[in-house]
Amino acid sequence: MSNPFQEQLLKAGLVTRQQVQKANQDKQKNRKQRPSKKEKPVDEAALKARQAAQEKAERDRELNRKKQEQARQKAISIEINQLITSNRLPRDHNCEIAYNFEHNKKVKRIYVNAEMRQQIISGRLGIARIEGGYELIPRAIAEKIRQRNEKRVVIFEEDVKTADEDDPYSGYQIPDDLTW
Repeated sequence: MSNPFQEQLLKAGLVTRQQVQKANQDKQKNRKQRPSKKEKPVDEAALKARQAAQEKAERDRELNRKKQEQARQKAISIEINQLITSNRLPRDHNCEIAYNFEHNKKVKRIYVNAEMRQQIISGRLGIARIEGGYELIPRAIAEKIRQRNEKRVVIFEEDVKTADEDDPYSGYQIPDDLTW
């Protein structure tokens, strides 16, 4: 016996040898069971490393998503450019009439002939922006472009004019050949 307190209790006659042996056996059982019940120590460095890896993976996913979105936008822009260049109406030296229109809160000008001007006014032709310039395109193509990117096309649809009852000039019509 290596426990002096147990030896003193035996000498005093307060406990028997069987009780001391039983106490030692119980103590041994508790020691064997304790490591399995005991929680594993938390490794803070490993926890921080795991968390950092998760954050990096999230950043990488976000960056990848942004790159894919940029690639998609670029592909759409290329497709729009192809639609405009393949379907634009040719304008030559006969296009002497300056047609003014508003785009991005600025007045822009494109030169057309009388027939093209009438088709723009009636809504059968649209104007699309390509590489800093403007081109005339059929309405169907303009609608396709508008579905992909509304900023690239200017369409002149027929306006349904409602008469304002307080308008003093409601009885006068604006001539079609008026240019500003």
